[in-house]
Amino acid sequence: MSKKDKLILRLLSKPSDFDFDEARSLLTKLGYREDSRGKTSGSRVAFINDETGHIIRFHRPHPQNQLKYYQIEQLIEELRKQGAIR
Repeated sequence: MSKKDKLILRLLSKPSDFDFDEARSLLTKLGYREDSRGKTSGSRVAFINDETGHIIRFHRPHPQNQLKYYQIEQLIEELRKQGAIR
């Protein structure tokens, strides 16, 4: 099983300790690139898939690195809509 598959399974299990670095790694493996628009973007982050033009936006969690439950739900929903995961 590839690292991408393991990250997808972990995301779908909706763990309370899924962190931003794991989300970034998964999205990168799915063809997205991170775009934070420089110093004025604050904690807002966009992940853009150049092939499809799809954008996933959310706030970088702080002070901890773990995503909130609603962010995990949002990420799953967006990836399912795009057919990137089932």
